[in-house]
Amino acid sequence: MTGTLTTRQVRQDALADLADVQAVSRWVRNGDLRLHVLDYEGTGTPVLILPGITSPAITMDFVARELNDLCRPLVLDVRGRGLSDSGTSWTLDDYASDVLAVLSELDLGSEPVLLGHSMGARIAAVTALRRPLRGTVLVDPPLSGPGRGPYPTTLDAFLGQLAEAVRGTDADEVARAWPRWPRAEQALRARWLSSCDETAIRATHAGFENEDFFDAWPSVPAPSTVLYGADSPVVTADGAAEIAAANPRAELVRVPGTGHMIFWDDPAGARALLRGALEPLVR
Repeated sequence: MTGTLTTRQVRQDALADLADVQAVSRWVRNGDLRLHVLDYEGTGTPVLILPGITSPAITMDFVARELNDLCRPLVLDVRGRGLSDSGTSWTLDDYASDVLAVLSELDLGSEPVLLGHSMGARIAAVTALRRPLRGTVLVDPPLSGPGRGPYPTTLDAFLGQLAEAVRGTDADEVARAWPRWPRAEQALRARWLSSCDETAIRATHAGFENEDFFDAWPSVPAPSTVLYGADSPVVTADGAAEIAAANPRAELVRVPGTGHMIFWDDPAGARALLRGALEPLVR
């Protein structure tokens, strides 16, 4: 799909969703960039959640709120998504710089935990090489890169869904692309997807194919856990074997009956396995 770049839109009914989120909005600057974070203010170890390519922070609410008794979950609106500024560059180095700013400016301690899904998993891996962490949990990281196969979801598919959102979409239309998701999450995506910057999506998708996860992954320190979908086209059985071989210090956990969108495909089962991965990190 080609054409005029879309304009980011935050719908009024999307903003109203924030009234039902049991989190406080916090703001961080990284240079001129203003970054929005949802802070669930639980007690204990901070766990900063980094969402995927077209997932504003609020779309991870159904994951974060179930962790509030275990830790202090926070979810970042990654640059170009949700309420954060767009920025002008979207490399893994840029994203990691934002995470470092959030950890520092919100004074999240010397050993926070990073939890990243998809794009966010890649960001977490790069950030883990730049400062001490208590640990990382990487959920179905894209393994595409130079000399590897393409990312399984095409750019046109992402841009088509974004165009629907900018035009005005609803849960029924989202369900055509994501039929297994809970209805509430389909509706939330319908309201929030238009807050994503098309240029950021284009650049990030290109990064999936010109930046290699395995440049960082072998050096990510323990403890680190990789959750991957049993039916994921992003982390296949061969991909999981390569992850294990490249960093034998890490633990791999296969999530039965799920694809790439692990938490959306089986919310209860995936959250239970996530808690199991987080519990030894946040004690």
